[in-house]
Amino acid sequence: MEQVEADLSLAHDDGVPDDDPLKKYPRFVHPHRRTDTEAGAIALELMLDSRILDVVQALIGPPLGAQSMFYFKPPGARGQALHQDNTFLRADPETCLAAWIAIDDVDSANGGLQVVPGSHRTDLLCPEPADLSESFSNAQVAVPEGMSKVQTKMTAGDVLFFHGSVVHGSRPNTTADRFRRALIFHYVPEDSVEIASFYNPLIRPDHRETVLPEALGGGPCGDYAEMEP
Repeated sequence: MEQVEADLSLAHDDGVPDDDPLKKYPRFVHPHRRTDTEAGAIALELMLDSRILDVVQALIGPPLGAQSMFYFKPPGARGQALHQDNTFLRADPETCLAAWIAIDDVDSANGGLQVVPGSHRTDLLCPEPADLSESFSNAQVAVPEGMSKVQTKMTAGDVLFFHGSVVHGSRPNTTADRFRRALIFHYVPEDSVEIASFYNPLIRPDHRETVLPEALGGGPCGDYAEMEP
């Protein structure tokens, strides 16, 4: 584990306390950019796998790969407060699309995703402070009026596709012996006109890189660079 972390150098959890389970098992962000490592080569291969891209294209048209992430979420780890992915990617004029792949069986006990159906029709919401005893991210958005959270239950290998405005998050992993590992990809439409700089360069299905103009705001998923009032 230590060698993999050193090779990838992609974890974004520097502020995690030493006794936090996420210190030992940090997130990997953009592993697809490190094809000189085995994990990076696999991430890029899966990001552009036709089984995923065919669904993505059906939903948003010809896509560009914007982000890869691997979450370990070991027993005892905090969850991630409710958020919307396009707060970070800032894709325009449409939004981003997530492909959330379960590596383990996931449910409420080990911190499976909670989603708010219908929230894809909402604008991006202003974040407010999150409960850091429950969430590793420091901000959250409220459930839109008239809507409610739904707890997902997934089997290893299942893929959940959802719009970048969908409000979603997860509770802590309260189990003693079950991980909740997930591989997550984000895509944007090929005709997008801008994206947050953190996501450049993007990847075309033929493995070529492309760069979009820089959008204002955004940043690594899971980190709010600036709290909005």
